[in-house]
Amino acid sequence: MSTVVFSGGVGAARFLSGLVQAIDPTEITVVSNVGDDSVFWGLYVCPDIDIVIYTLAGLINQKTGWGLTDDTFTTLRELHALGEDTWFNLGDRDLATQIYRTNLLGQGLPLSEITARLTKARGLACKILPATDDRLETRFLTPDGELAFQEYMVKRSWKVPIQKVIFKGADVSRPAPGVLDAIASADRILFAPSNPFISIGTILAVPGIRQALLDAKAPVAAVSPIVGGQAIKGPAADLMRDFGYEVSAYGVAQVYRDLVDLLVIDQQDTALLPKIQALGLNAIATDTMMTSPERKKQLAADVINAVDAL
Repeated sequence: MSTVVFSGGVGAARFLSGLVQAIDPTEITVVSNVGDDSVFWGLYVCPDIDIVIYTLAGLINQKTGWGLTDDTFTTLRELHALGEDTWFNLGDRDLATQIYRTNLLGQGLPLSEITARLTKARGLACKILPATDDRLETRFLTPDGELAFQEYMVKRSWKVPIQKVIFKGADVSRPAPGVLDAIASADRILFAPSNPFISIGTILAVPGIRQALLDAKAPVAAVSPIVGGQAIKGPAADLMRDFGYEVSAYGVAQVYRDLVDLLVIDQQDTALLPKIQALGLNAIATDTMMTSPERKKQLAADVINAVDAL
C-alpha cells in the first residue's frame, strides 16, 4: 500500500524514521517543504530535505536534530575570520551536500532530480520529492519588516511577532514531477508532526496540491505537533497564538479540519478528544513522544492502524 507523507524537518524526520520500520519503505513517498530553502555563500541549502535524508540514513546529529553527526566547522570559522556573518551553521561534511546540489542546479537539473540522486546516494529506499522545483520562499511580515525564513527561525530564534506569513513565488510555482500522481494514487496520506503553517502550509501553498489532497480517494491523517499546550520543537505554538488559534491539539484540529479525516494527538491530551470529534474529525490519543527508536516505530504503527481502520 502506498503512503504519502507531507513533511517538514526535525519532527517529520523522526516520524519517518519510525515509519520506515513500521511499513515497507519502498511504498513511502515523502513530499517535502522547500519554503525554508536559502542561499548561503552562494550555496543552495534545503534544510528540511537534508534533515530527512540525514535522519533516514542514520547520519543526523542526534543532539541538534540537524546537520551530520561528528561534523566539524573549520570552514565556517575561516569564513568568520574573513568577516562573513556566520549565524547559519553548516558543517564541513554538510557543505559537501550543498556544493553537490548547487553544482547540479547550475547545470540545469531540477531540484527533484537532484533530491532523487541524493536519496539514492545515501541508500534510502523511500522516495523524497520537493513540493515544487520552483523557487518558493516562506517569509514573514513582522514589526521589524519582512524576514526570510532562516533569519526569523535561526538568527532571531523565532522571537519576533508574526503579522503575516508570505509564500513568495507560490502563485507561479508548480508541483514537482510525481507529486500530484503520488497523492492521487496513494492508499493513505499522512501529515507528519510538522508546523501546520510553515511546513505543511507551505506545501499546500503550491497551486494544485491542496486540491489534489481534497480530491484524493485516500484517507488523510495528521499527527499533532502540539502536546500539552506546547510545541515539541520550533515556533508552532507562537504562530498558533499569533494567528488566533488555541495552542493545543484542538487548535491543530481547527487548522486541519477541512483537510484531514483523522487527527492523532498525544495521550496527555485525551480530554480534548470530544472537542476534536465535535469538529467532525476522527481522533485518537496515543503516545506521540518519539523518545526512542521503539517509540517512533510504535507511533508510526499506531497512525497506520488508525488511518487504515477508517
